Amino acid sequence: MEIDLIVGSMMGAAEYVADELEQDLIDKHQVTQHLDADLEELATDGSHIWLVCTSTHGAGDFPDNIQPFVDQLKTQSPDLSQLKYGIIALGSSQYDTFCQAGRNMDKLLTELGAKRIGKRLEIDAEEQPVPEDSALEWLPGWRDELEA
Repeated sequence: MEIDLIVGSMMGAAEYVADELEQDLIDKHQVTQHLDADLEELATDGSHIWLVCTSTHGAGDFPDNIQPFVDQLKTQSPDLSQLKYGIIALGSSQYDTFCQAGRNMDKLLTELGAKRIGKRLEIDAEEQPVPEDSALEWLPGWRDELEA
């Protein structure tokens, strides 16, 4: 199974999480990490699984590196009915917009017809100072659902 790991990061935390996830996933899957995701380069036909790992920036915004990809999804409105995906959202509960980018990505992908695998993981920087640990704890359950 091929997994596209789509990363939205401003300060590096989501990249660290993605790096750890990739290392854990490569024993059973082919994994490609995308720091500058482009819809034209990603499979949407169900042959790949998307795992989106994004932080929230500013007032609930997407990080700069993933915003062009989000814009592509919104303007092109591709049929993602064959696509399965997972979401890992990073944020701080000190803000009203806690994990808003991940929540918005989840909603957008669902609106385009994609099917989420498992629950969305929301990592709170206030409670989980090492976000990769939380992601690695979540990953086995996601993998079980992926392979079911």
